[in-house]
Amino acid sequence: MQAIEITQPGGPEVLQPCERPLPELKPGEILIKVRAAGVNRPDVFQRLGQYPVPPGASDLPGLEVAGEIVDGDLGDSGFEKGDLVCALVQGGGYAEYCAAPLAQCLPVPQGLSLLEAASLPETFFTVWSNVFQRAGLKEGETLLVQGGSSGIGVTAIQVAKALGHRVFATAGTLEKCRACEELGAERAINYKEEDFVAVVKELTGGKGVDVVLDMVGGDYVAREVSCLADDGRIVIIALLGGAKANVDLGQVLRRRLTITGSTLRPRPIAFKAQIARELRERVWPLLAAGTIRPVIYKTFPLSAAAEAHALMESSTHVGKIMLDLEIA
Repeated sequence: MQAIEITQPGGPEVLQPCERPLPELKPGEILIKVRAAGVNRPDVFQRLGQYPVPPGASDLPGLEVAGEIVDGDLGDSGFEKGDLVCALVQGGGYAEYCAAPLAQCLPVPQGLSLLEAASLPETFFTVWSNVFQRAGLKEGETLLVQGGSSGIGVTAIQVAKALGHRVFATAGTLEKCRACEELGAERAINYKEEDFVAVVKELTGGKGVDVVLDMVGGDYVAREVSCLADDGRIVIIALLGGAKANVDLGQVLRRRLTITGSTLRPRPIAFKAQIARELRERVWPLLAAGTIRPVIYKTFPLSAAAEAHALMESSTHVGKIMLDLEIA
């Protein structure tokens, strides 16, 4: 099969076409003929040598795919060979064929294309796991999404809004702020021109938000503590602003705050399977109804994965960057 491999740690140019044997299936896995794959920030970190591949996972980049089931033991899953699915994988998505745990596969939502379906797993699994499971966003609570125009951001905004929450977001340009508000953010804050702490406090009548989804870390954490409501939670999923923070722990004690975080890729299949079940029940109907929609910024052929990574690193996009294996 044709694939894209990381020849050595470095810039986008280290992504090179190669030929690989088809993946060997492990128990509980199926083989997907890939029609489309998502490009995500962890792929960039892996290419830079900053995100180790979990033991036993493919060294090829790519954490989400959509395509046709062509092999594997489907058991009593309800899927059959020939069915179209999207899947969260530990690696191997930048290829014509990809092995995926059956428990991490979901049907293509009604009305969506395979390209749109491939844009879902990484961000939807991540948002559901962190915002709704780990941070426990409950009815009547508010959410602040840092980096609202990213793939994670546009997903978090839409899902939380669709489930009845007030959502605020930050972004770095007027255009990105407008996009966040069009997707359901009550207010998008241009972090280059405004203090998100002051704006959030004003919008919540001085209370603050209940949950912050943070992809920045660094000195943002102390500011996020200041804009949390009592009993509020910060969940950190990336460290674009650095891995160290100086936090007023007195506030954490007095106001019963929680600072937590997670990475999804190394978690066991059973953990991700539970997320898949909840997504299928709670969120997939919203996609089928058009209440939530995929946001795809630009699509590249598989051979242009390096260009896709360069775009990701430019941070000029709103939503997802995709690889379409059906275009040359």
